[in-house]
Amino acid sequence: MRDNDPPRSRGLHFIFSAAGGLLLAFLLVPLLRMYAAQTPAGLAKVAASPDVRAAIGLSLEAAFLTAAIAALLGIPLAYMLSRSRFPGKGIVEALVDLPLAIPHTVVGIALLFVFGRKGLVGEPAGLLGITFWGSTAGIVICMLFVSVPYTVQSARTGFESVDPNMEKAARMLGAGPWSVFGRVSLPMARRGIFTGLMLTFARSISEFGAVIILAYYPMTAPVKIYDLFLQFGLGESSALAVIFLTVALVLFIVLRQIAGSLGTKRGRSPS
Repeated sequence: MRDNDPPRSRGLHFIFSAAGGLLLAFLLVPLLRMYAAQTPAGLAKVAASPDVRAAIGLSLEAAFLTAAIAALLGIPLAYMLSRSRFPGKGIVEALVDLPLAIPHTVVGIALLFVFGRKGLVGEPAGLLGITFWGSTAGIVICMLFVSVPYTVQSARTGFESVDPNMEKAARMLGAGPWSVFGRVSLPMARRGIFTGLMLTFARSISEFGAVIILAYYPMTAPVKIYDLFLQFGLGESSALAVIFLTVALVLFIVLRQIAGSLGTKRGRSPS
């Protein structure tokens, strides 16, 4: 134990370790049991289906698009929340977090009133040939609603970790506001921003409730899993679940490694 480590009670350590182990078991056992129930032949059969590959590809494509839009719209708001004081700021903060508290089926119904065929945006957009119901655009709308809070809050934390004196120093040296943001604030907050986008991506690929109400078709992987479950039960649906979970897990591990490397680079002293 290092000199600056607090003394630990063996009883406390044991109880906390047991509680943590129980939680990890609760998370892992269902997933491991699902993997154990699969056969190579069953996985190969499901993986060979063009509909399955299309559903997985659509989920990944829509999630990447959602993360890009979340970056475009969420990062400016995160910066404003981290640097500005204005009337109603608390209300804005509550609105940003609100999607996390709304059941996703409710989100889908609410979005229908705006982006459905007769919605505030959906009806005039339909006259221009743009549809959200039963389209990739509708899927992205659903994903964005439920996942953008992760981008805003994580990016805000990243910006709050940047010393405002560094921004002031850059301004004193003649840099304009856009230059300070692009060359000082944004790079120094990059780990928080990337973490938020990673969480937005991860949350997006798993979205089901809102998507099935507003879009349904084309089917994303979660919707396809549900469809297979209704048609064939656990067999094919669990096989697709395993395939999709594996793809998502590999991507998530890669993204976590990138986020970690961004933190390492930030921690290095300038040469």
